[in-house]
Amino acid sequence: MHRFVYLRLNGKGMVEMTIQFEQLFKQALPAVQSKRNELRLYGYPTVTDEEIWKYCIQKKWRKKKVEDMPIHEVVSGILRLTAAEFMTYTQIEQQRDSNWFSDLNSDELQLLLSPKKAE
Repeated sequence: MHRFVYLRLNGKGMVEMTIQFEQLFKQALPAVQSKRNELRLYGYPTVTDEEIWKYCIQKKWRKKKVEDMPIHEVVSGILRLTAAEFMTYTQIEQQRDSNWFSDLNSDELQLLLSPKKAE
């Protein structure tokens, strides 16, 4: 698997990001940027090229051998992406990645998760 590593500044500092299939990403970049601009017009101003590419790799093409896909198939897949598909995926990923119990200490977590004893 080919990966391109880059650093990206976010609100908490620098974060290391990776892009799979760098050469294919570079070839498809105009389509990705077009889709990014479209999503921004629909009211999603924080969408990045990398997030769109990650969606395509992890969701849209998860059962395909991406490195062997012809460029026209890659571009077509990107341009057919709808805002609803992308935002649903993004919301599910955020819920999957969030730690709902991060504010609890171990005693509070134990109390919350332990079965209640019958009196």
